Amino acid sequence: MPTTILLTSFQTWLPDQKSNASDDLLLKLQAENDPFPDQALSLTFLRQLPVDVFPASDLAIAKIKHLQPDVVICCGMAESRSRLTVEAGATPRYVVAQFYWFIYYIVLQKIFRFQGLSYFLSALLGNKTNVETHFLNTSVDLEELLEGLTETEMSYDAGKFVCEGLYYQVLSYLRDYAPTTGCIFVHVPVLTTENISTIMTDFRLILSRLAVWATIQRQNQIRNITTAA
Repeated sequence: MPTTILLTSFQTWLPDQKSNASDDLLLKLQAENDPFPDQALSLTFLRQLPVDVFPASDLAIAKIKHLQPDVVICCGMAESRSRLTVEAGATPRYVVAQFYWFIYYIVLQKIFRFQGLSYFLSALLGNKTNVETHFLNTSVDLEELLEGLTETEMSYDAGKFVCEGLYYQVLSYLRDYAPTTGCIFVHVPVLTTENISTIMTDFRLILSRLAVWATIQRQNQIRNITTAA
């Protein structure tokens, strides 16, 4: 049985951006002829999600419901980083911030002064204890996944933007409805002729190792069912 992997990327969000590095990475992988000849992998691409957390999350979760993949790999661009970074997890900070800004602009702007609401949001969303309490970790062992990779490192800061919002929403859905499905978020630096080869090598290794991880998860699930019976 092939391992099914869903990969997502984002559109650009600034007018001067010619492309999004996350989409460049998936486009290059998609164009390769049989990048995993020794493994049974089925790759599905959900490219150019809107840079808006709720529509992006809706599209990704709808695809997960339909495809029921073994692994989900969400990708986003990190222009300030020089290597691939795999996020350990996500907080609801950006999702909650979006909700409260919506409430402010639609309902409460005539009741609260801007300064007062800003202080409230800062207190709610900037509190380290609140963030740590609601941090959702990936179920994938990232230290094992990234061992020996030269252009990839682990990160505990998913960006506090749409990337983190999407990651949190997908992790939350999988925790509640598909707990055996693995999910990671990969931040991709701007791709150049100097780094594309090594980054692609690491990214293929990540997919290959996740396929092995998914196979082990399936075997454990079958073993647990057999034992319970």
